[in-house]
Amino acid sequence: MKILFVCTGNICRSPTAEGVARRWLAMEGLDGQVAVDSAGIQGHHVGEAPDPRSQTAALRRGYDISRLRARKVQPKDFADFDLLLAMDRDHFHYLRDRAPEGCRHKVRMFLSFAARATRDDVPDPYYGGGKGFDVVLDLCEDAVQGMIEEIRPEVERRKRSAV
Repeated sequence: MKILFVCTGNICRSPTAEGVARRWLAMEGLDGQVAVDSAGIQGHHVGEAPDPRSQTAALRRGYDISRLRARKVQPKDFADFDLLLAMDRDHFHYLRDRAPEGCRHKVRMFLSFAARATRDDVPDPYYGGGKGFDVVLDLCEDAVQGMIEEIRPEVERRKRSAV
């Protein structure tokens, strides 16, 4: 299974979600069965590392996202990924509008997996203070846990089918 996390520039929210997912998938023993990546709907930061504030906040919780590099969503992503998870409604609409027929069902709101979130959108911390990056981490941890619970049966089914 392959999952793509999507935000605006791929330097704050989506790489944070990718980093959280990588660690939680590994802790659950699913890292060899679920691949994750992240991308942005804009290409302004292609090739750049995540925002230093995102890296610092993530590292405080044990997530090293320093090796990730920003990229832009590509048309082939709709075929390559099983889920494209939008950080906010704008990203959701961008992805849904560009998804080929037969791929729209792959586009979901990331926080649709969150058990404790009281919002639909992961807020963009870029122009705010440092606490915004912690809010993003809180939401990512919540949603990734829910995502793993939801995808686990499909991952197990695919694993049995491959044997």
